[in-house]
Amino acid sequence: MSEFSPQTAVITGGASGIGFALAKRLAGQGAKVVVADLPGPKIDQANAIANITAHACDVSDLAQIEALTDTVSGQFETIDLVINNAGQGGPNGRLWEVDPAEARAHFDVNFWGIWNGIRAFAPHLVAQSTPSAIYNTGSENSLFCAIPHSAAYIAAKHAVLGMTENLRGDLPDHVHAGLIIPGWVFTPLGPERFMQFGMEVDEYVDIILPQILSRQRFVTSHGYNEVRIAERMDALHESYAEFALPADKDEKHDVQLMMAALRKAAQE
Repeated sequence: MSEFSPQTAVITGGASGIGFALAKRLAGQGAKVVVADLPGPKIDQANAIANITAHACDVSDLAQIEALTDTVSGQFETIDLVINNAGQGGPNGRLWEVDPAEARAHFDVNFWGIWNGIRAFAPHLVAQSTPSAIYNTGSENSLFCAIPHSAAYIAAKHAVLGMTENLRGDLPDHVHAGLIIPGWVFTPLGPERFMQFGMEVDEYVDIILPQILSRQRFVTSHGYNEVRIAERMDALHESYAEFALPADKDEKHDVQLMMAALRKAAQE
């Protein structure tokens, strides 16, 4: 896809970690960047950087996201890039030992926070009729289980993958939707004693920002992820090869083929 040059960008979770690194890089390239994050000193730190405006916002609260959208749309003629990046580490433990209330609260941020960002900003991007993009931050845990005893986090990140892929079909051609898939990056998402072994965040941004600016569907970085993805996909292929109907004998049960046939019949 052709590269686009966003003049304005909104980044949730933008006062630390990957979001902050992206905000600084885009601002350094001349874009006007709005970062949203929880109240605290990191908001003040972001506000002190040229071309960055920071707002306190809890993404799990749709009303706060909608208020942010109203502020940004009143400030800029167009919104070119939205990165729904806010997230947190989830509760740890074997699934049946995790407090369900903690798991639901985690989904309020890591899944519904992204849903809220899409719900609030997508209508503005659709109405603009200018090239734009919505990116959601998933994880290598959207594709396989990298971290043990993290069912809520992994389930939420898998859900973000599905939500983003479905979103692509809801948007007109001028609004792109893509998924950012971080591997292990040194951010405040987990304990520093563990996270410090991840990729440096500026190195990570060097890899992913060109992909965002060329509006790639999947923004990737850590090549060893493919080894883990293959472990899952190989098992799937083996199961389908042994037990499932062959594709050429199962076309009548393919939802997309059937829907296309029904649409065609309706037009005739």
